[in-house]
Amino acid sequence: MKIIINNNIYSVKPVVASKDIMEGMMNKKFQSDYDGMLFLMKESENSFWMKNCITNLDIIHINEDYITGIHHNCKPCITEDCNRYKGYGDLVLEISGGDCKKFNIKVGDQVKFI
Repeated sequence: MKIIINNNIYSVKPVVASKDIMEGMMNKKFQSDYDGMLFLMKESENSFWMKNCITNLDIIHINEDYITGIHHNCKPCITEDCNRYKGYGDLVLEISGGDCKKFNIKVGDQVKFI
């Protein structure tokens, strides 16, 4: 699956199952076939954390086709006391940390699915 934000194309891995959403990018790196993970959320209010992640991530909350919130360059943690990154939307996109600032991705931008 691919998405476009501000003419930037991301190949994303869709994540639907609750177990896979909870695991997210824990102990993983982006693969050659995807450079983002797109979480399909059951609840519109959601919270993510960076426990056991390997790299910094930008966490983007999306409702319908628009970005509703961004957490920039979230750092990994190894304890149970990790920061929680809350937001609103039916989708959450995780991409490499710093990409939002680098590519001027901001709240209100439209997300297109191809």
